[in-house]
Amino acid sequence: MFYVYVLVMSNDQLYFGFAPNLKDRIQKHKDGKVFTTKKYLPIRLVYYECYLSKKDALDREYKLKRFGSTWRHLKKRICNSIEGFQGRGK
Repeated sequence: MFYVYVLVMSNDQLYFGFAPNLKDRIQKHKDGKVFTTKKYLPIRLVYYECYLSKKDALDREYKLKRFGSTWRHLKKRICNSIEGFQGRGK
């Protein structure tokens, strides 16, 4: 399985990521081993999707990061989980 996930960082920004092993990747974020998020600990996992195809997961991550309309549709679905965030982040 391949995962696309959304984190809320301590500065209330969102981080979108991809991982073949979600549990290990989230632990790396929490341990401060991921450059982009280590200065914004603690982080909180608020959403993830799983895919059988690596290409599908990478396409989804790309669209969430690059296209505001894709993010807006997801935001409507998870609005209560991300309450208080300041923006899309990375």
